[in-house]
Amino acid sequence: MDRKELVFKVLLESDKPLRPGDIAEKAGLSKEEVDKAIKALKEEGKIESPKRCYYQAKK
Repeated sequence: MDRKELVFKVLLESDKPLRPGDIAEKAGLSKEEVDKAIKALKEEGKIESPKRCYYQAKK
């Protein structure tokens, strides 16, 4: 599983929006890797940011 899929999986399994640091901790990745994955997932339209610096999978 690549880092983008891993970040998306963490967001799908979460019942609330998460900060990049929280995602990194749950996924076992560095914050830089999470930031890159978030950027790619946002461009693909798979995740959204309900408030500044928090992310969740689109329903």
